[in-house]
Parts: sequence; structure tokens; C-alpha cells
Amino acid sequence: MPKKPTPVSLPLMRPFTGLRPLPEYAADVAAPPYDVVSFEEAGELAKGKPWSFLHISRPEIDLPAGTDPYAREVYAAGAENLTRLIERGVLVRDPSPCFYVYRLKSSDHDQVGVVGAACVAAYDANRIRRHELTRPAKEDDRVRQIDAVNAQTGPVLLAHRPDSALDTLLREVTEAPPAYAVTDQNLVEHAIWAIDDDERIAGISRLFEDMAAVYIADGHHRSAAASRVAAQRRADNPYHRGDEAYESFLAVSFPSDQMRIFDYNRVVRDLGALSADEFLARVGEAFTVDPSETPLRPSAKAEFGLYLAGRWYRLRAIAPPPEDPRECLDVSILARRLLEPVLGIEDARRDSRIDFVGGIRGLGVLEQRVDRDGWAAAFSLFPTSMEELIAVAEAGEVMPPKSTWFEPKLADGLVSNPLD
Repeated sequence: MPKKPTPVSLPLMRPFTGLRPLPEYAADVAAPPYDVVSFEEAGELAKGKPWSFLHISRPEIDLPAGTDPYAREVYAAGAENLTRLIERGVLVRDPSPCFYVYRLKSSDHDQVGVVGAACVAAYDANRIRRHELTRPAKEDDRVRQIDAVNAQTGPVLLAHRPDSALDTLLREVTEAPPAYAVTDQNLVEHAIWAIDDDERIAGISRLFEDMAAVYIADGHHRSAAASRVAAQRRADNPYHRGDEAYESFLAVSFPSDQMRIFDYNRVVRDLGALSADEFLARVGEAFTVDPSETPLRPSAKAEFGLYLAGRWYRLRAIAPPPEDPRECLDVSILARRLLEPVLGIEDARRDSRIDFVGGIRGLGVLEQRVDRDGWAAAFSLFPTSMEELIAVAEAGEVMPPKSTWFEPKLADGLVSNPLD
């Protein structure tokens, strides 16, 4: 009987043999993240684009209308579509482990980060720190997707504390032309460089290993699913060493001071039994309420915009925010002082009377939800900061649902992490 291998441990971030599009196919492959487009939007974006990664991340668009997106045949179709892109030479695997540099650039923003394989053990030990609860159904979906395609195809967005040495190294890499660059429908350029020289790889690994922690910004379901897949494959592998590909997950880590969080606004379906005047009177018990002649985008913490019955109002919390990292968030202040006591919305994760609108969509969408779609009121919020997110994660607490909306979004398909 073969001798069982000696167990090994992994660094926080390590290089991996990425599966990537050839440069001439990159623009056709790149796609928005699976969870930011609807079925209809995905189908439209992939129309006439056989190499679009949406055929892998949202394969139900290739199946009969009405197919359950969680059906077995959906995951099988995703695996078949990935295999097709590999067999056609659209996607090619690098011959040796690499780190990758990912730059997001628009007319007013630029951020540069590292694509690597983040250690599952570090995630399990909370060195890769989270701040959100996951929903079982969505987590199960990602487990089935990873297992079906035998790869991690959707990167987890991480944040690390600013590191001048790492930033300098990455900026040096970006002085050369990228392996490929694509511009998305929002005019954001996504550029990728491969780092395959041993010295730079060792330097990046060492700099991440010196970090006490990194933080999940977006991708809690993907990282939780990766941990579950690793646990199952570990249990099924009698010759497990600890350095298998499934012991890491695909991640892109940016310096926290380069990342942008937009507001994540709220709309409510009704005012309960209250009239508009009664509602404003109740709100006035915890907030100052001042009419605004223009749509109100808050300019400071503890300030909110309210759109009600065709009018905008500026709300300011009367009592100072608490010191607790979670309770001092504006989303918590709105929930604790208005949504819960006035409207009876106590569980924003499950209550159908509340919905969420990413701030990137603008205040006009809030007005449309009220004026056109029949919702009763809308609230605009001041964005959560990266320091607030990190403080919640460091305290081991959980942020309220829909607290952060990161922009720009990463693209799917530019680099994937095969698990074989």
C-alpha cells in the first residue's frame, strides 16, 4: 500500500496555473459576475457570443425557458460549455503557477490588485475575515457549480491593508503592456498581467504572509462554498497532503484604500397602517426632517434621504451613533431607529416589504420605484466605508444585509482556477 504523504500547510496566498482566454478571445469571453445580471440580461448579453463566460456562469440561458436554475442539467451544461471553450482553444491553461495582476481603470478611478489562490485553511481560521451571513440555498448553488465545472470561476473580492512594497511591485508590473485588456459596458477597463518569475512570486507570497489578515469584500457565498468543497474532497482523499488545488480558492485582493463602496439604498413597499403625515411624524421622533428641493444624496454619516409622495426630505439622526462597530453603521441606524420601530421591518434578509437598490443606479431609480412601481418610500444612504467594514470584521460581527455595493465589479472569465 502506498505510503500516505506528509501533510503540508499553505501560505495565505499562492500562485496557481490559471485557465485564461487567449488575448484574441478575451473580449468575447469576459462577462459580468453571475449574480449581478438577471436571466434576461444574461441571455441578451450572451446573444451571438458563443465564447461568453455567461454560458458557464449562467448556463440556464442555453436551456429551455423555465428551466430551474438549480437543476442538475444546468450545472452539467456549465461544465460542458467550459470543456468546449478549452477544446476549441479559447481558454488555455498556464504551464506553471503564476500570480496575476488585475487592474480596473475608468475615467475617474484606478485600482491594482493581485489574483491568487487564497488558502481555505486561512479562511476557516478567520484569517481571511468575513462580515456577512450566507444564505444556504445560494451557498449550495455555488458548491454544486464548483463541483460540476471542477474549477473556481468566480473570483472572491478581497481587501488588504495598504502595503507600499506590494503596491510598488504591482505598479512595476503594469508598466509593461498587459497580456490582454477588455472594456466593459460601463467603460471600465479590465487588464491582466501574468507574473511567472520566481523572485516576484516569492515576494508577493511573502508580503501576504506578513499580513495579519485580509478581508472579504464581496464573495461570501463563493468562499464558503470553496471551504465546503475542500472539506468534502479532503475527506474523500486518503492521500491528502494539504496543498491540493481544492485547498485554495480564486481571489483578487486590492488595497483597501483603492476600493470604492457605493451606497446601498432601500425601498419599502408600504407604510403599514400609517398615512404619509403620520409616518413623517413618527420619523420625526428620531430624526430631524427637512424638505429638500432636489433629490437627496447624503453627504455625511447619520444623514439619509427620504423620497415619499413625490417629495424628497433630508433626515438627520438626533441621537449620536453608538460606538459598537456594527450598530454605528448607517444601515444599522436606519434599521434600528426607523425600519424596525416605525414600519415593523425586523428582518431585512427575509421581509418582502423591503428591497435594495445599488447606488450606482442613481437616485432616479429610487423615484421610479415609488412613482412608477408602486412602492411607498425610498431611502438613500451614505456609503459604508472600508474602515467600517474592516472594524466589523475585526470585531467578529456581521454586517446587516446589503450594506456595501462595490464598484467597479470584477469580470468573470479572465482567470479561472482549475481544481485538477
